[in-house]
Amino acid sequence: MRPTVRESTGAIFMLRCAQLGLHTEDLAQMSMGMVYDMLIERGNDQEEYPIQATQEDIYAFFGKG
Repeated sequence: MRPTVRESTGAIFMLRCAQLGLHTEDLAQMSMGMVYDMLIERGNDQEEYPIQATQEDIYAFFGKG
């Protein structure tokens, strides 16, 4: 992610909350940090993550030896 010079304002924050489907009642129970964490996680939804090898994968690669 590249830094920007765009100022973070209350309007932008509320726009991001609306994009997440958060309502005023939801925000009463959340900190700004929690909202930003949700935005980051939503942005990560398109990422491809490596699959963790199983024991069978390890045996197939190295042999049961």
